Amino acid sequence: MGQPGRSVNHYRIGEAAAMLGVSADTMRRWVDAGRLAAERDEHGHRIIPGEQLAAFARELAKPGTAEAEGRPSSARNRFPGIVTHVVLGDVAAQVEIQAGPFRVVSLISRESAEELNLVPGAPATAVIKSTNVMIERS
Repeated sequence: MGQPGRSVNHYRIGEAAAMLGVSADTMRRWVDAGRLAAERDEHGHRIIPGEQLAAFARELAKPGTAEAEGRPSSARNRFPGIVTHVVLGDVAAQVEIQAGPFRVVSLISRESAEELNLVPGAPATAVIKSTNVMIERS
C-alpha cells in the first residue's frame, strides 16, 4: 500500500475500496458526498488518511452487529452473505457462504444445517470467533 512519496497511512481510492469490499465508484461517491474526507497527493490523486478510513470502517460495521439486532454475542466478526454450496454427510455438513469478496467454508453438524434450512441461495451470516466458525440463518 505504501508508494514512494506517500505515507503508508494514506490510501488511494481503489486501495480503500478494496479494504472495505466495495467498488472504487462507491468509495468516490462516499467521498463526494462528504461521508469520508480525502486529501490530494502531489499528483492530484485523492487519498484517504488511514485513521479516517479506519473510523469510517468501524461506522460502516455498526448497523449489522449482533447487539444492534438484539442478539448479544461475544463474537465480533460477522460476515453476512449468501449460501453458495452445501454438502450434507451422515453426521456433518460443509457449508459455503459468499460474504462480499470473502468465501467462508464451515463444517457444522448436519442437524444444524437442516434446522437452519441452509440451502444454496439462503441468506446466512458466518460468525467467527477465534478458530471457530458458526453459521446463523439471517
